[in-house]
Amino acid sequence: MIKRISIELLDRYPYSFQPEFEPNKQFLKEIGLDVSKKLRNKIAGYVTTIVKSDLLAEAEEAAQEALEEIQ
Repeated sequence: MIKRISIELLDRYPYSFQPEFEPNKQFLKEIGLDVSKKLRNKIAGYVTTIVKSDLLAEAEEAAQEALEEIQ
């Protein structure tokens, strides 16, 4: 349930989430996500994990491309 809701929210609001937990939690409050506080925090945490992993993957790709250009 947490993963499904998180992915749906990321699809719906792709540029609204950040790699920090607190702003994501606040954004979920602002959009009026009607769930319990505990569930909202779990969703914000999972969204944060996804955003961080996406940023890490982008950084690794950029580093790999830079390495290939050097060689």
